Amino acid sequence: MQEALPKSILDAEILIIGVTSPLRVGVYVDKKLVDLYEKEEKTSRALPAVLSDIRQRYHLKALYYAKGPGSFMAIKVTYVMAKTLSIACDIPLYATDAFAFNGHQPIKAVGKSCFVKRGEEIVIEQGCQAYSNNFVLPEKLDDTLFDEASEPLYILPAV
Repeated sequence: MQEALPKSILDAEILIIGVTSPLRVGVYVDKKLVDLYEKEEKTSRALPAVLSDIRQRYHLKALYYAKGPGSFMAIKVTYVMAKTLSIACDIPLYATDAFAFNGHQPIKAVGKSCFVKRGEEIVIEQGCQAYSNNFVLPEKLDDTLFDEASEPLYILPAV
């Protein structure tokens, strides 16, 4: 359970986009983006510091995150930290795929391959010339994009 906080601390929800660099975390009050964190360092180094700062400044009501596809390690670290915070502080965790935050453009995979969303299916295509790693935190948090199926999307190419 979260400890009692002074009344001056706002209730907030956070959205974590940790599928590639830079890590982006948005803080939402009444579904409106009020604070933005963008870190170029590795997710494993940046996310704990960002979450610690947010928890000192806001009372968290819900966590949202982009569960993939993208960097396997970044997704794994993001999920473990978000799930741990969710359990430890009794905060609900919701997820959606990363295409919701890059205009549904292809996402870089390994080498010259990329992840592409076709309907509800996400596939890996070879020989991608263009892909988008430009993920944007929305100005308004649309919680209808998310669901409680928060397990990461580990889509790995065949070896």
